[in-house]
Amino acid sequence: MEKLFGTDGIRGMANTYPMTSEMALRAGRAAAVFFKQKGQKIRIVIGKDPRLSGDMLEYALASGICSVGGDALLAGIIPTPGVACLALSMKASAGIVISASHNPFFDNGIKVFKPDGCKLSNRDEVEFEKIILSKENVLLCRNVQKTGKVSPIRDSLNTYAGFLKRNFTKSLSLQGISIVLDCSNGATSNLAPGVFSDFGAEVYAMFNQPDGRNINAGCGSQYPEKLAAKVVESKAAVGFAFDGDGDRLIAVDETGHILTGDQVLAICTAFFKKKNRLKNNLVVSTIMSNMGLGVALKQMGVSHVKSDVGDRYVLEKMLSEGAVLGGEDSGHMIFLEHHTTGDGILAALQLLEVIQAESKPLSELARIMQVYPQILINVDVKTKPEINLVPEIRDVIHSVESNLGREGRVLVRYSGTQSLCRVMVEGPDKNEITNYCGRIAAVVKEKLN
Repeated sequence: MEKLFGTDGIRGMANTYPMTSEMALRAGRAAAVFFKQKGQKIRIVIGKDPRLSGDMLEYALASGICSVGGDALLAGIIPTPGVACLALSMKASAGIVISASHNPFFDNGIKVFKPDGCKLSNRDEVEFEKIILSKENVLLCRNVQKTGKVSPIRDSLNTYAGFLKRNFTKSLSLQGISIVLDCSNGATSNLAPGVFSDFGAEVYAMFNQPDGRNINAGCGSQYPEKLAAKVVESKAAVGFAFDGDGDRLIAVDETGHILTGDQVLAICTAFFKKKNRLKNNLVVSTIMSNMGLGVALKQMGVSHVKSDVGDRYVLEKMLSEGAVLGGEDSGHMIFLEHHTTGDGILAALQLLEVIQAESKPLSELARIMQVYPQILINVDVKTKPEINLVPEIRDVIHSVESNLGREGRVLVRYSGTQSLCRVMVEGPDKNEITNYCGRIAAVVKEKLN
């Protein structure tokens, strides 16, 4: 069967298969059927980021839901974790997000949340795809009186903002603290500045004027350099960059140094352990995590479990292992005490709570973890065969691994959302690993194009 779902939902160039209005219509129908509970009305929350194609896909999804008797509840432009929050608080049947996360504006995607605020499992995705791709694509309502309706959700952003603030009302005051925010011209643009201001912070917001085309354009979590410069220029205490749909965070300390997601995770781990909040003394990260995180956790006496790449896999491992804290080096942070999915604003508030409680600047807190040099090269590919089945790629990987020994590692994997092969090499010597990474990438480029 054709596979539609990647690492995080269905994704592709908008108006091109599979991100067409026709596919969105089928996905809406499939969602209404998949989440149908006997005796209950289907109610599905739909949210989106501000990219240009969002309206087109939103209307198609809503039409699909209504065509099989479900109601579509439109949340408008709202971060991805906001949709998970609304689905849970409104006791909806599901939540759907129209977003391509950190990708450029011409891409788009569909992410699906279950009524408990969690993303679909692999097994769920297989069943969901069967419904989408079935020739009949489920029976339509034959009686117009049984079709569903579309309704806007009033104050969706305020509802989500209230959820964020309630989690920190008793523990956080940001009076006298200056913060710079990079909203990536995305879904956090009309929300994040107000949330931090309400806690008393002095906020300077940049890249918060979305026009449908400028989302992630040289800004946000993928391009935090301008944020770092602004933090230094304005002498701010900290800077935060979100991605287009607001589910990941990159932090900048007061010196302009850009922290990795792993560093944020290490800082929060130490704080949680100190406050007896680290359930089962356990943290979950992914196979892409920096080696330095493992070293830092070991020094703290904290158990470390790794998952596949993707915040939904982090959550699955957290739930199975009984952890309350997990994340990705890319900036997805899950604080299970508060939320069921990666949430950039929530992660920033949590980091600010640590800074405030410890009375230390972020640069000092970040010293808890030494970041090993890591080189990542993304190679465009036309095909995605199993890596070990391509002899030349397998051999060059083994050669590099042999040279690195226990002092480093190699990870070669395909992107779950783009036609890319990601080549990552990590080790103590930056020049050496840069050379190794380039060698592997060259072979990948030659053999997969």
